[in-house]
Amino acid sequence: METKFQVSEFIAYCNQTLEYAYSNCVIEGEVSSLKTSQGKWVFFDLKDDSGSISCFIPVWSLRVPVEDGMKVVVKGTPKITEWGKFSFTVQQIMPVGQGNIKKSFELLKKKLEKEGLFDPAKKRPLPRDLTKIGIISSTQAAGYADFIKIVNERWGGLNLQVCHTQVQGLAAPDQIIRALNYLNEHSEVEVIAIIRGGGSADDLACFNDEKLVRAIAASKIPVITGIGHEVDESLSDLAADVVASTPSNAAQMLTKDKKAEINNLHDNISRIKNTIISRIDLLANDSNMKVRSVTTRIYSEIDSKTHFVLNLEKVLENLNPEKVLKNGYAIVTGKVEIGSTINVETLDYNIGAKIESLKKKEK
Repeated sequence: METKFQVSEFIAYCNQTLEYAYSNCVIEGEVSSLKTSQGKWVFFDLKDDSGSISCFIPVWSLRVPVEDGMKVVVKGTPKITEWGKFSFTVQQIMPVGQGNIKKSFELLKKKLEKEGLFDPAKKRPLPRDLTKIGIISSTQAAGYADFIKIVNERWGGLNLQVCHTQVQGLAAPDQIIRALNYLNEHSEVEVIAIIRGGGSADDLACFNDEKLVRAIAASKIPVITGIGHEVDESLSDLAADVVASTPSNAAQMLTKDKKAEINNLHDNISRIKNTIISRIDLLANDSNMKVRSVTTRIYSEIDSKTHFVLNLEKVLENLNPEKVLKNGYAIVTGKVEIGSTINVETLDYNIGAKIESLKKKEK
């Protein structure tokens, strides 16, 4: 039996079918015939050597600058307009290729610089003596593993709140923004570290997303970025309060060096001790009795301070994760939920594991 439609019904039926079958298409091509209508809508063609698609995106959804001739990847849904023309409604767009990414980077950088978004006067220093750090990264990435390892080696016992997100691709900017908002509104962390190891220009392009850059600049909590290698620069770096050259460098900037702190304590005690002895020598000519009394009190004080430092050394040593591992224990990191992938670190291995069951301990 033949199905009979009114024209508008047929268009709606086709769009329903297209939306169901192709709800999240990702297409790569070259931008041409780019134009803006009424300051609200952006129309362009996406083409390759043998085909062309008409595309549409609202101005407020355009989060990176694009120009004719620029190669991009778009995510969206195909549809048929009221006039029977095939169109592609774009939800997200990102340039691809080093040249296109750099061009888009420079255009957006110029725009945001005029707004004062990167003003050095707005940058905040890292808080001192940190105890709570928020981390936004992919927990499966090598850069995150390097960051955690160095933090634990340098100064154990810190409270780390980790938000697992993608750190490349079209989905990454919105996931990182949600993590930023969560840490700002629902945590007590003193600094937020956005971590991503090295990669190609395409891999790091998500950190030039305008909405993400603005979210970093607007964060109530100071933000440090450790994205890519030392030579890499993103707009997220320019918006952050502090920029580290790599994830490992970010870990170093956020933590004290346990060994250096112990050495400083020893140096201070030695310096104080020498100063005291010098003063004793000056008093030696006054009264032997008085000197002996003062000397006794002073050496008692030295013994007390030395005892304090030795106890502090023991505390610091007990915080060393390596000691825990040597005792046969393991350190588990990752999100604790069914189906999540976690990292189990023993003395000799890093083990990737998937949580298949989870049961709360009875107290």
